[in-house]
Amino acid sequence: MSVIFENSDGIMADTGSAAVLTASDENAVPFVLEELSSDGHEGAVIAGWRMWSAVGSMSLCVAMLIASEFMPVSLLTPIAADLGATAGMAGQAISISGLFAVVTSLFIATIAGRIDRRHLLMGLTGLMLASLILIAEASSFGMLMIARAVLGMVVGGFWALATATIMRLVPKDAVPKALGALYTGNALATTFAAPIGSYLGGIIGWRGAFWALVPIVVLNLIWQWISLPSMPPQTANPVGKVFGLLQRRNVAIAMVGVMLSFAGAFGVFTYMRPFLEAYTRVSVPQLSLLLLAMGGAGFVGTYGATALIERHLYSLLRLLPLALGVVTIGLLSVGHVPWGVAAMLIAWGALNSAIPVSWAAWLAKGIRDEPESGGGLIVAAIQLSIMLGAAFGGLLLDHISIAATLIGGAILLVLASLIIGNGDRSRLFSPSI
Repeated sequence: MSVIFENSDGIMADTGSAAVLTASDENAVPFVLEELSSDGHEGAVIAGWRMWSAVGSMSLCVAMLIASEFMPVSLLTPIAADLGATAGMAGQAISISGLFAVVTSLFIATIAGRIDRRHLLMGLTGLMLASLILIAEASSFGMLMIARAVLGMVVGGFWALATATIMRLVPKDAVPKALGALYTGNALATTFAAPIGSYLGGIIGWRGAFWALVPIVVLNLIWQWISLPSMPPQTANPVGKVFGLLQRRNVAIAMVGVMLSFAGAFGVFTYMRPFLEAYTRVSVPQLSLLLLAMGGAGFVGTYGATALIERHLYSLLRLLPLALGVVTIGLLSVGHVPWGVAAMLIAWGALNSAIPVSWAAWLAKGIRDEPESGGGLIVAAIQLSIMLGAAFGGLLLDHISIAATLIGGAILLVLASLIIGNGDRSRLFSPSI
């Protein structure tokens, strides 16, 4: 058996054979390989299998996180009735997870200290499992809120570490592909979590719907145990390091762009159903089909962004929110034409899903020297902007109209594009203060 270690030049040097593999950067982890054949082919294949198995385990974890976080959207009514709460109170179970995600994402690297990232990721998955069991067995609204707070900690912690972990698992030229695989889990859960939750809730009850996720998370935990290599932390991560990143001009501009992009997108997405019911006057089956088509288009957007981010990352970051804003206004323009709405929703879903994977790729390039601290910062910005965007859209809906909600979201998206830049890449990729 041969052990592959990285040297200072970024090359994976074999201690027991002549084969070498290209590594991503100084944070790459060693992989234990079987004895290589004379041409090195066998060992490279085995290394690749283990590498992508680790990425796959993280992608499944993402799918379970998204499903756990947003499944209550389709189950609010039965949850509220069972726990003696109003629908509005039950809705706070979604908000509280976002709040705890913000806090945890900022402090996870500091709190974790010198803990091996393999153990940390598995611990977070174990906490997700515990939170699902607590939710399914909740006997009061207070217990539900505690369980959702625990889930929020997992969401913030996992996403803060995700990009940094991918950078350590795969070679540099495979990072875009690996991020695309990671966000495929996101697209999958976003597409199917709510409709499957609603369907299962009608058959086995809302508690049964959450219990149905438990065995999948258990399998995911086993998969992580088998596939994730040891990943000792590389440097200390004091809290000041996270906020100190904002002193870098490119990071400060990027965080404003991130918040405007996600606030605009989720300010619209959260109220897509009221828009379709008020403007397009769709039936419930038609609504389900339209939302499913929009979610399915997310797969196209994720894979499209994965193919483009290596060469056109800056253009994607700058143009995606602009295009999404234009499509949002287009929805209003064709709101009374069902086929036009369907076409716009498909475009909307594809563009929206490309934004997160593009920003994850920016993190891998724009803050590659501090990926864990940068990951915590960007996740906090995203989670906070999602909450603020949904609140902003709700205020416009309650006090003006659903059209105002879409226009407000489109304005935020256009502002994001303007903030990100006018073609000068240094605005996002130069660390100058």
